[in-house]
Amino acid sequence: MDRRTLIAGLGALAALPGRAAAQAADAYAFGFDRPGSGRLALSDYRGRPILVVNTATRCGYAGQMATLEQLWQRYQPRGLMLVAVPSNDFGGQEPLEGAAIAEAARESYGATYAFVEKTVVKGPQAHPFYRWAAAQKPAETPRWNFHKYLIGSHGELVGGYPAGTDPLSPQLVRAIGQELQAG
Repeated sequence: MDRRTLIAGLGALAALPGRAAAQAADAYAFGFDRPGSGRLALSDYRGRPILVVNTATRCGYAGQMATLEQLWQRYQPRGLMLVAVPSNDFGGQEPLEGAAIAEAARESYGATYAFVEKTVVKGPQAHPFYRWAAAQKPAETPRWNFHKYLIGSHGELVGGYPAGTDPLSPQLVRAIGQELQAG
């Protein structure tokens, strides 16, 4: 391949960030900005199941933050990682910014799991992780706040669980348990 063809190909790839995200092999290719500074890299949790939940403090499902805390307390010692991804995509229900989101979740629901910066989770401007997940399981994309994605202990997308799925539901708890055993 000549240099010109290579440069043209790289330029085309750079122009299509959604396609590159969709083609990532596993979830470990992604990370999220933390409030203030720093990055939460999913690769830091390699070998562990990761539950990624898009949240909103003013959502009717916000009470799930307390149930997510129960799930976190029960399974974090065994290896589960839980990441809250605040989003304002559905009904404008996340008016807060940065560290204020995690602080509100702590005060109202006792949430101690990781929160990242407010993030777009749907559509062409979605975070690369969410574009990858949508490409992996198109029928299981977020349709409202508190959609849950379970990443397996090998970085694969195990499944998506809609907003109405209680964090302690038998199907989600069973899937987490299977991944904890697989890790």
